[in-house]
Order: sequence, then C-alpha cells, then structure tokens
Amino acid sequence: MDLAHRDWKSMTTELNAQGWAVLPQLLPPAVCAELADTFEHDQYFRSRVVMQRHGFGRGEYKYFRYPLPPVIQQLRSQIYAQLALIANEWNNRLGINQQFPDTHEAFLEQCHRAGQCGSTPLLLKYCAGDYNCLHQDVYGEQLFPLQTAVLLSAPGRDFTGGEFILTQQRPRMQTRASVAPLAQGDALVFAVRQRPVQGGRSEYRVSQRHGVSKVLSGRRYTLGVIFHDAKE
Repeated sequence: MDLAHRDWKSMTTELNAQGWAVLPQLLPPAVCAELADTFEHDQYFRSRVVMQRHGFGRGEYKYFRYPLPPVIQQLRSQIYAQLALIANEWNNRLGINQQFPDTHEAFLEQCHRAGQCGSTPLLLKYCAGDYNCLHQDVYGEQLFPLQTAVLLSAPGRDFTGGEFILTQQRPRMQTRASVAPLAQGDALVFAVRQRPVQGGRSEYRVSQRHGVSKVLSGRRYTLGVIFHDAKE
C-alpha cells in the first residue's frame, strides 16, 4: 500500500479549514469485508467494550491486540508519516511544546516510555438502533492530534442511518455540527481534541468531538486508527 500519491496538500487545506477531510476509496471492498469479519474472531482483540454499559451510546467495539493485522499496521504507519507534519504545525500554532518524530515507530516508543502500551486501533460494530455519543479519543498524556476512521460497510446497502457526525466548539460561539459523507472504503481524517484557527488578531483553539447518529437498519462496521497508544 502506497499512500504517497494521495493529494495530501488538498487534504491539509481541508483539515485546516474544517478540522476533517476525506481520503476516498482508501480500502477496496474485499479488504473492508475481511476486516469487518474479524469482529467475530476474538483472537484478534485484546478487549471488548459494550457502549451502553458505560453511557457511551449503543453498540460495541473491540481493541485489536499486538501484533496488529498487517493492513492496519501498514495504514497506521503510512498515514502517520503524512500527518506528522500537520500535527507539528498545529502544535506550533497552539503553543504546545511537543514535536512528533517522523516515524510512527519512534512515536510509539515515546508512548510506551510514558506507560501507554495498550494498542488503540479498534473495530466498531453498530446494529439497528445503535449510536455513538459525541466524544474524544484521549488515552493519556501522549496524544497525537489527528486520527482516522475507515467505513467498512456500504451505506444504503449494508445499513441506513449511522452518519458520521463532527462538532466544533468555538470560543464564545454556539457549537457547529457537520456530517461527513462517506462511502465504503473511505477514510475520514479528523482532529482528536482541538485544532488551531486563525482569528482576526491571533490563533485560537477550536474543540472538536465526533460520534455516529442512530443506525436505522442493517449493520455498520468501522475501523478506527488512533496513532497514540493507551494506558492498560
């Protein structure tokens, strides 16, 4: 898998403008189906979360265990390499004294030294009536400010409803919501917690959250690729 040919310049422009951007057709349908099928095979996962037990919404998700499936490992490494420049620019603009290394392997070493050793790529499963409340995926002090979600199911065929929702909270302004249009195999890159925005006189921080609206029918599977690890 080679992501270098993607239009990262346009994606960077969209991320700076709205806090999210779509990478179309990142995974082919056959790979999407293969990844969705792993949900029923516990040997791939380290833990399972039933969302309604914790007030997160309805549905369930599982965290992959190390070593990750090769396609997820490759995605995680290659996407990180493209996003590290954006992440460093954002930290500079926000006055955050942290710069991310060029490779994901080096960043994971920082996470593990900080006690964040639990793998965070996850597979989410929604059935009719399920949804995901607005949230942020923060697992410790080491935090990479961007993450990726890949829709593994086909809207209109495999499920209806279940739109991916993003909100941004600007200082002294009401919350703004967006719906990201996704097809099967599309990847959404978005801010984990906050992003910089140029104001009239200076930069300010916009807080972002994400979630999934109620699935009306069928089943919806999503691959979540988070770049920082978690405390176990």
